[in-house]
Formats: sequence, structure tokens, C-alpha cells
Amino acid sequence: MRSAKKLLVVVAAVLVAFGSATGPAGAASVKKGVSAADFSGVTAALSDVRAGWFYTWASDPQGIKAPPGAEFVPMIWGQGSVTAAQLAAAKANGKTLLGFNEPDLDGQAQMSVDTALGLWPRLQDTGLRLGAPAVAFGGDVAGGWLDRFMSGARARGYRVDFIPLHWYGGDFSSSATGELRSYLEAVHNRYQLPIWVTEYALTDFSTAPPRYPSSAQQADFAGRSAAMLQSLSYVERYAWFSLSTATTPTGLYSGSTPNATGVAYRAAG
Repeated sequence: MRSAKKLLVVVAAVLVAFGSATGPAGAASVKKGVSAADFSGVTAALSDVRAGWFYTWASDPQGIKAPPGAEFVPMIWGQGSVTAAQLAAAKANGKTLLGFNEPDLDGQAQMSVDTALGLWPRLQDTGLRLGAPAVAFGGDVAGGWLDRFMSGARARGYRVDFIPLHWYGGDFSSSATGELRSYLEAVHNRYQLPIWVTEYALTDFSTAPPRYPSSAQQADFAGRSAAMLQSLSYVERYAWFSLSTATTPTGLYSGSTPNATGVAYRAAG
């Protein structure tokens, strides 16, 4: 019982700290979003968290009925998704297209830079505003996967309109928000393009299984990081990983009910 009271105090402090930046009650933030899979209560959760946009790692909403004010953004997940049907679905369902999902990581859309560049004209030909492949890490590293892709795209005259990034912090202290900001600044300085943070949360992937922070630590980070991302002019959009606890332990909602992190993320931005 004492731990529950402590958690409520921490969440209340986050709400006070960031409430002035949230805008009118119930209004969705254009920048703030979430990744989401279909689940019972998903539409209510999207509305309650005040998400201005969402994506499903697919070219269509995967059965999710979006509430008013929540824009769906399609993705071409990997090499096998580059088909006429998937590209047509992306065009029919959105105005902006997210590129490949973690092509630098085993178990995700793993592919070589040359393969990604060879497929890129088909994504470009949709005419949609187009985000680079979202690397799992190292977006600021000279000679890294993203750096080699961007160099190849420039050499071929290909279009990349913004840079999606993923970030998971293994430091659960109050320094985490500054660490995220430093990474985004480094990537922006390298490419001078707008940034979308399409997955982020506190998770330590250096252990097996992954290590997670306490609810109070995650809630505090969700509020502080969203306020920081909201303030950066070069960050166009950001999306917490993920909307539902059925998808990940870092999820914001169980059904349509927010947990402490969901309350903090709803209040910020």
C-alpha cells in the first residue's frame, strides 16, 4: 500500500510539472503519437491518450478504427512488403510513408544497405512524404547503416524527407531524457533533416530477458521526455512504444485504462 501511494505521488508530480504544456483538455497533440496493434479498447485508448497520430508497422490500420483527430501513418516494413498491393494500400491510407523497420537488426527487417537502396525507388514512387529506414541504433555513427544508406541515397538522387529513429534507454535515472536529446541532436546535426522518434521507452536490452524500470521511473521519463520532444523544433513527431501492455511491458494502457506511464504520457505534449 505504501508503494502504491508513492507511485501516485510521483505521477501527480509529473502532471503538475508538465500540465501547462498540454493545451486544452482533451485536445490531441499533432506531434505526439503511439505505435499500436488492434485490441479491445484501442479506439478509446487512442482518444484518451490524445494521440495526434499512430502507426501499426503496416500499410493499413490493421483493423483499428481511429478516433477523430488521430492520423494513421502507413509503413513498408521490410523487403517482403515492397509489393504493388502494399504500396497501393499505403497510398490509400496515408499522406506520409515510414520506411523499413530496423533493417540493421536480426529478427526485424534485416537487409543490406544495397538491398534497401535497390528497393527505395518503389517507395519513392508512391509520391508520399517519405521517411528513411528506422535503424535500431547508431543513427549518428559515421559509416553506420543509416549513414551508408543516406550517402547512397544522395549519390543516386533519391528522396528522403525525414529521419525516423528508435531509442531505448538503459539508464533509468533522471539523466535519460538528456541522453535521448543528445542522440537526436547528433543525428539532426549529421543529416539536417526533420526527426521522427517512432519508438522509444526505457528498456535495458543488454540483459536477457530485458530489464525494465519501476512504474514510477517509466512514468517520470514519459512525462519529461514528451515535454522535451514537444519543445524541439526539428522533431516533427514522436511515438511511445507502445499503446498496449499486451504488446510490451512498456505499454501505456491495459484495455482502455491507462497505467501510471499512460497517465503521464497523456498529460504531456
